[in-house]
Amino acid sequence: MFKKLATALLAIGVFASTTTLVGAQEDDKVLKIASHMPPMTDIVEIAAEVIEEPYSIELVEVSDNIQYNEAVLNDEAFGSFAQHRPFMEMFNEEREGDLTAIQPVYNAIVGFYSPVYQSVEEIEEGAEVAIPSDPTNEARALFVLSQHDLLKLDEEAGLFPTVDDITENPKNLEFTHIDLLNLTGAYEDGVELVFNYPTYIASIDLTPEDALILEEDEEDTFAITLVIREANLDSEASKALQKAFASQEVYDFLDKLAAEGHLKPAFEVEGDQENSTASEEDSAVSEENSNEEETTVEE
Repeated sequence: MFKKLATALLAIGVFASTTTLVGAQEDDKVLKIASHMPPMTDIVEIAAEVIEEPYSIELVEVSDNIQYNEAVLNDEAFGSFAQHRPFMEMFNEEREGDLTAIQPVYNAIVGFYSPVYQSVEEIEEGAEVAIPSDPTNEARALFVLSQHDLLKLDEEAGLFPTVDDITENPKNLEFTHIDLLNLTGAYEDGVELVFNYPTYIASIDLTPEDALILEEDEEDTFAITLVIREANLDSEASKALQKAFASQEVYDFLDKLAAEGHLKPAFEVEGDQENSTASEEDSAVSEENSNEEETTVEE
């Protein structure tokens, strides 16, 4: 499975190109964070507004799913915000890297969409299923299918099962591997079941509410996470960065997107529970006072 990532790296020529794209991390107080699309880039910009002095954040936009890791590994950026932990771990395995995840931020609500079926019960024998061609998202897609009893996976495959690890396939589903960015096109072409992210499926006016099945992951295994080099783990810069990405401002932004069904926050802001309790108590007092006023008026 790691060969797939190696092939992708060679195909896009990342090793030769990232230096000119990103540039060296020169000022240790200006923290370059590599990312590549909304809402990830939006979150980087929000974190940039709230990070504590003397640090500042500079967003560096890249064009694919490999450059941001190469940039961090080569100290061309201090961190990245574009991936989940399993993808990072696979990159480390392939490149002998020392990247480490320091702050989960949000979990995209992924699932399978169908231009044909209205329910799981309608899925026919031999239906075509479009899943991502990269190993970690392939695994994620297979986990979703297994959660809904459409197949069973070999438990020994761990976090990175492939179609070769399917032990039971009761509907004889036929799998087609497609680049993640082209899965929306597969839906438009009429493929019966298509895995996708809210960010991509939104281009054809679909939301997770339109999905046939959604992921069930209480542990946020695939949460989009802030990543840095292990060598910088205990630095003041990394602490300031982590605090900014887990700030109330970021949480409020995520909360709005969560209301639209696109994602859910993967962290809680410190003190939220206390504030919530205090708010409930204030509300109760206000309601009691209101009731007393109404009773007085009626008397």
